[in-house]
Amino acid sequence: MRRPGFLISKPRRGDEAILAPNTNGRMAQPLPVLVNRTGGTAAGLGDALGPALEAAFAEAGREIVLELLDASQITAAIARHAGAPVIAVGGGDGTLGAAAAALAHSTTALAILPLGTRNHLARQLGVPLDLAGAARLCVTGQRRRIDLGTAGSRIFVNNASFGIYARFVRQRAAQAGPKWLNSIPAAWHALRNMRAQTFALSVDGRTGRLATPLLFVGNNPYSLQAGRVGERETLTEGRLALYAVTAQRSRQLIGFGLRALLGLARPERDFQAVLDASEIVIEGHGAIEGAFDGELAMMALPLALRSLPGALGVVAPRELAEPERALSETH
Repeated sequence: MRRPGFLISKPRRGDEAILAPNTNGRMAQPLPVLVNRTGGTAAGLGDALGPALEAAFAEAGREIVLELLDASQITAAIARHAGAPVIAVGGGDGTLGAAAAALAHSTTALAILPLGTRNHLARQLGVPLDLAGAARLCVTGQRRRIDLGTAGSRIFVNNASFGIYARFVRQRAAQAGPKWLNSIPAAWHALRNMRAQTFALSVDGRTGRLATPLLFVGNNPYSLQAGRVGERETLTEGRLALYAVTAQRSRQLIGFGLRALLGLARPERDFQAVLDASEIVIEGHGAIEGAFDGELAMMALPLALRSLPGALGVVAPRELAEPERALSETH
């Protein structure tokens, strides 16, 4: 019998032999698969989303319990499956950030179905972007631990941004339509209304002030090299990376954006600060708007951003998985 709101998908006849046994020698329990149906690729699939997911996991030979959810329901769904060895979550980086917050410091590993718009974390971990390949990885991949970032009570898997990017995200969200299309007028609006914002900072205890249109804090350092812009060499260094763009006019900022995309940005010209740290505090009173993995939130000041080394278990390709602490460790 199906539970209300759930879909039970079983492997095809003849596939049972490749199901992974659990530690007691019995066949593994159905894999929880929780999918944000409202955004990115998932929304584009519409009514075909459920059948496509069922077919992908049947091909991978794993029985699943599938839940198609709104974004706001992901955290509660993860709580219902607390203690499962692996939970697969489908969505974009904002959805994965919410899942990471729910799974941080636990022994449950996050398996990723890249169903968002940009899928930065999936690309970073080497998760296949096609549904069949991602489902196969959920079943056959190797578990490892990666770092998370935290800004106050907010967890992020990729980055936290303040200034012009937060205004861009706000403007994009105010429009109807797909994110990729809304990004064009939102970027134009943000640039036309760009202004430098002064941040009072404490970086590993060193204090100072920066006037910048964009303050960007990454979960581990980002590359600025041609062909590797937006990539990180590691997610296990236990460091935050701070980038403060040089204050400049709108036209100059457009030029910077183009240079950054082409890997031609020069730290000495385009950034007034490039630092790595274990703790960054944005000082002040009141609140500040930030974009955390592309999701907006108002945060109280002072706001402390820290690295959480090894806080999240994930499922990664075996050839990319690094020898790390056992997943059974909690932090």
